[in-house]
Amino acid sequence: MRSSSLRTLRTIAGSAKNFLASASPAVRQSSRSYFANVSLEKLQKEAIPCDFLKWCSIGFFRTSRFASGFAPLQQKPLDSIMDMERAKDRSPEDLASIWDDYHLGRGHIGASMKAKLYHLLEQRASDCRHFVIPLWRGSGYTTMFVQVQMPYILLTGLEDYKARGTQAAPYFTVAYYKEFAESKDLVLIRGDIVFTSKLTDQEAEWLLETTQSFYLNDARYKLVEQFNKQTRDFEFKDVLQALEMPIL
Repeated sequence: MRSSSLRTLRTIAGSAKNFLASASPAVRQSSRSYFANVSLEKLQKEAIPCDFLKWCSIGFFRTSRFASGFAPLQQKPLDSIMDMERAKDRSPEDLASIWDDYHLGRGHIGASMKAKLYHLLEQRASDCRHFVIPLWRGSGYTTMFVQVQMPYILLTGLEDYKARGTQAAPYFTVAYYKEFAESKDLVLIRGDIVFTSKLTDQEAEWLLETTQSFYLNDARYKLVEQFNKQTRDFEFKDVLQALEMPIL
């Protein structure tokens, strides 16, 4: 666990476009599975935490498997996660709460945001697609390389990227669902930990919130702009200071 040199960061920033260009978005269509087709009696016997009755109310389906494997930018269709017709009758607050509970633990992260914030994130990400985030662990930190191509965010270890280049697999992927942006002013967010041995649920949740903060907070976004547009002026210690982390 150590910070990367400024020279390395500049090299990464310069080659980031090639890295992202190798993974164009593709949506894999899967067969629809609805929670309503599974008997409540059977579900109650499964040792899976959280409130099944709330999930059932809008047709959620969830298996007991942890997140595993990775297929680049293959978003799970929203209508394979929930019954869209039932969800239409729910308030934004209720839907967001159920979404968060459904994804609790087991290598998945659930979150949501207002449509206005999503559009700001989308706008800024189109101009600045890459950044670096230090993940604090014990007495030091691991630097994560962030790639943003909305509606996706990918995070991988900077050391892995340095070693494997475009072949480096993400540790954590994030997908944004805009189906309720207009009707409910709500964008649902799903995070999947690709390697549960490399990231905990808590670390992944922190990385999601922190990454979004650098794009949505005006002061922090200036650092993102520097990293993408004024690489020579970028100082990694400024990121550490913004996060109130010690400079090692």
